[in-house]
Amino acid sequence: MASIDHSFPAGSGSPAAAPAALRGRGAVTNVRHRFQSDERVQVDDGWSASGLPADFVDPVPDFSSDASSSLTERAAGFPGKDDAATPAASGRSSRIAPIIPIVPDQRREPAAPKTQVTAEAARKMLSRNDSPDIPFDVAVNPYRGCEHGCVYCYARPTHAYLGYSPGLDFETRLVAKANAVEALRAELSRPGYKPSPINIGSATDAYQPIEREWRLTRGLLELMLETRHPLTIVTKNALVARDLDLLAELARRNLVVVYMSVTTLDAAMARSLEPRAAAPWRRLEAVRSLTDAGVPVGVLVAPIIPFINDESMEHILEAAKAAGAHYASYTVLRLPWEVKTLFEDWLHAHFPDRAQRVLHRIEDLRSGRRNDPNFGSRMRGTGIWADLLRQRFSMAARKLGLNRSRLQLSCDQFMPPAVAGLDGAHDASSPVFPSPAGAKASLGVPHASTAGVASGYVRGRSPLRAAAAGQLSLFES
Repeated sequence: MASIDHSFPAGSGSPAAAPAALRGRGAVTNVRHRFQSDERVQVDDGWSASGLPADFVDPVPDFSSDASSSLTERAAGFPGKDDAATPAASGRSSRIAPIIPIVPDQRREPAAPKTQVTAEAARKMLSRNDSPDIPFDVAVNPYRGCEHGCVYCYARPTHAYLGYSPGLDFETRLVAKANAVEALRAELSRPGYKPSPINIGSATDAYQPIEREWRLTRGLLELMLETRHPLTIVTKNALVARDLDLLAELARRNLVVVYMSVTTLDAAMARSLEPRAAAPWRRLEAVRSLTDAGVPVGVLVAPIIPFINDESMEHILEAAKAAGAHYASYTVLRLPWEVKTLFEDWLHAHFPDRAQRVLHRIEDLRSGRRNDPNFGSRMRGTGIWADLLRQRFSMAARKLGLNRSRLQLSCDQFMPPAVAGLDGAHDASSPVFPSPAGAKASLGVPHASTAGVASGYVRGRSPLRAAAAGQLSLFES
């Protein structure tokens, strides 16, 4: 199994030339996004060694009252007390030579960027697509950006629509759609709405760390259960097991399937690839918990990166089957837009010994390019190496008994929801799942009291006003 190697073999250049990795972050830096009209480059002008601004100049202090200093000044060519009477000495005294002090550089490295979350009111939540290689046509994403920091994430370029960088900004400057439940409720209640399985987490992970506080995804699940609406979930966070009560009830009605993304079983590799996602063993524990509760679970080996994690495919499938997974799939690394630069920087920072080899194999999978946006080939690649991966996956899945049946979620149980916040109506046949006292509701506002929590979520009108357009385009290539 591959492991992280920070060594530099002979001939690969100096380690100082490689970009520095940031602890707890996937991206190495903030790359310039494709909508920027200017570009800023940091340049060392040579003054950094002093730790002082470039215009700082300190004159030689006057120690003429000190005899010993006078001798020093005379030895250095500066006038002393006895020389002041002469015109020549007087002329020299008016010209004190400036010096620039060289002091130790006590400046510290800039602090690691912290995660910032901004609330917004979305106009809509449903995002539709007609992509022939995606198994769903409608999706919901309660957050923009993702704190997991997966360096390979194909959704990073969507952050450029907000004027943010797809690099560090994507994982540190997050947006929570605080009215997500209310906006989706309004769309589901429209006359003529036809239900189709909604995917939650197609662009950014709905169970990323900030979900612990905002609880928007749990609010969406409550709405799905209330309306008997089918859904699928894609995540790489064990936090999904928190909502086991809702998921088990949805599964009992044949309304949900959960897919857990597992990239590697190597914890060290996972910390580098996806630094703030759940550890691989925790994801497998979540798969086991969901399966034991009767929730159908699949595993996605995604993405497969040549010479980084491709050798782990069979091991991941075996571990997933042992944990109770019934379905499996895989995709090959995609590098759309700015992701190409981000991944290359990450590759040179963490795997400089094999960086060029990895990039050349990606080109083999993409018909000589780093990225292939074409439907039908963008997910799994083309050529001999793509065929090899396909054969390996098929043989392993068949041997383990995965994908023997295809789950069809029920769409005929759907009931249009009541308008939120008007009458407080609640379907008596729907079970109530109380949240812990002090937890935040779907609006991102703490519950008023423990008594209010005991009766389940009570959601009123959103206090926010729409500040931006709702859903980003999620499938830019």
